[in-house]
Amino acid sequence: MQAIFGNLLLLDPKMVIMWVIGGLLIYLAIKKDMEPSLLLPMGFGAILVNLPSSGAITQGDEVGVLDVLYNAGIANELFPLLLFIGIGAMIDFGPLLQNPKLLIFGAAAQFGVFAVVVLATLLGFDLHDAASIGVIGAADGPTAIFVSQWFNSRYTGAIMVAAYSYMALVPIIQPPVIKALTTKKERTIRMRYQAANVSRLTRILFPIVVTVVAGLIVPRSVALVGFLMFGNLLRECGVLDSLSHVAQNVLANLITIFLGITIASQMQADQFLNKETLMILGLGLLAFVFDTAGGVICAKVVNIFMPEDKKLNPMIGACGISAFPMSSRVISKMALAEDKQNFLLMQAAGVNVGGQVASVIAGGMLLNLIAR
Repeated sequence: MQAIFGNLLLLDPKMVIMWVIGGLLIYLAIKKDMEPSLLLPMGFGAILVNLPSSGAITQGDEVGVLDVLYNAGIANELFPLLLFIGIGAMIDFGPLLQNPKLLIFGAAAQFGVFAVVVLATLLGFDLHDAASIGVIGAADGPTAIFVSQWFNSRYTGAIMVAAYSYMALVPIIQPPVIKALTTKKERTIRMRYQAANVSRLTRILFPIVVTVVAGLIVPRSVALVGFLMFGNLLRECGVLDSLSHVAQNVLANLITIFLGITIASQMQADQFLNKETLMILGLGLLAFVFDTAGGVICAKVVNIFMPEDKKLNPMIGACGISAFPMSSRVISKMALAEDKQNFLLMQAAGVNVGGQVASVIAGGMLLNLIAR
């Protein structure tokens, strides 16, 4: 009894706040169905590591299991890279290959990444931390983890939580930004979709060529781009269907579970509840807003030079962020809400998969431009 009451005396109000944050993440996962495979483990883990003398984390000479997992899978970037294999196996680049010009919106939608790097630096963050914070805007959790670990950022926990939380909140973040930048007439523009057959050879060559080109231009991106494209090659080669299935389901799901609960090891109250964390959450939100705005504005600029019957619906530009396939679904629903006969899913998906590639390359560019 004395040990129990003694442990209760170690309970800190900040720990209770973290329980509330963990409960909120669990609520969003279950009630709102927002990225439950990530938010639920993160929420439960946040409670787990904020219990007094928690055995899940290292206490003195007693090594906690979450710290073991963190060192084995996140500190060395292994989990994010393995997850990229699964993500690559899930992605169909067909819509992008039918219209490669859509990749420009993926590039434009990385504006927020670099804008927030500059802003975070002006706010007093170290350049390495600023780069790690900026990558939140890539809307790509594995890339955010990889970059923050590469730069050994002091704020990895807050960065990971912000990256995955905002990915889940894309349906809430993007619509107001899009509506603020577009008119109803623009949102009702219909885009004709003509399905074209993409040859098997093209689908096989695409991941190989992208890896080589990205590796030559941005060498540090090779691990990120290479693992993503290797997963896609498993999907498209046609002779490894069983491995592709394992990568899409077993591997991706298993790594996601470990990743979510391991991230929570960095959510200990004394490290997480501080002014810098609030600033990072705010900057991460700005990065998402800037990325969305960058893609939409790019589409509006392109429309200036397009004939009336070939104009783009500028909403598809917002899909240039890497939150695949959430962003393309959001845009598709917004288009149907404005006009029940306006079907933009395939065009939005093409931009969205382009954003996946662009976000990984953007992360690699930061690794290349900033010395560790």
